[in-house]
Amino acid sequence: MPPPLPFRFDAMTVDDIPAVMSIERRVFPDMWTSGVYRRELTANPWSHYYVLRSTRPLLPLLLAYGGVWQVDRSAHIPTIATHPDFQGRGLGGYLLLHLLLEGEALGCTEATLEVRASNYPAQRLYLRYGFEVVGMRPRYYRRNGEDALIMTRPTLHREELEAELARLLPFLRQQWVEAVP
Repeated sequence: MPPPLPFRFDAMTVDDIPAVMSIERRVFPDMWTSGVYRRELTANPWSHYYVLRSTRPLLPLLLAYGGVWQVDRSAHIPTIATHPDFQGRGLGGYLLLHLLLEGEALGCTEATLEVRASNYPAQRLYLRYGFEVVGMRPRYYRRNGEDALIMTRPTLHREELEAELARLLPFLRQQWVEAVP
């Protein structure tokens, strides 16, 4: 049996908000506030937030975080972020697939999200995992008036998502088990 990854998919708690905000400040120009996360965790029954929690002392407490809202039969991804020091090492795909699995478990049959028109790395990630550009929200981001692309994954099938996760695991093991003390 291969050694475990040095992180685990876990429910976000109110105690995680300071670590989330530490990543949020470094990743997003239009960042959410800690109050938004507190409300999402305590007062929105349709929101579900998760983290990739480090299991190794030399790594930051949180490596990534994201959420999924149940909006009728759609799993809407309102936010997803990877610690900037660990981007490009498979965490975004791993977290995204888990968020989609959570959406499917909630009874959702599709997934949607918005992404900055200039955020090509995120767009490539979403395209890799079955999302398609279906529209645009002009001037969606208030700080600079940038447009957002609306992306949708038209189906959520547990077997497909689990197979995509299984295909990602060898890369994750190479990036995290072999390279992280």
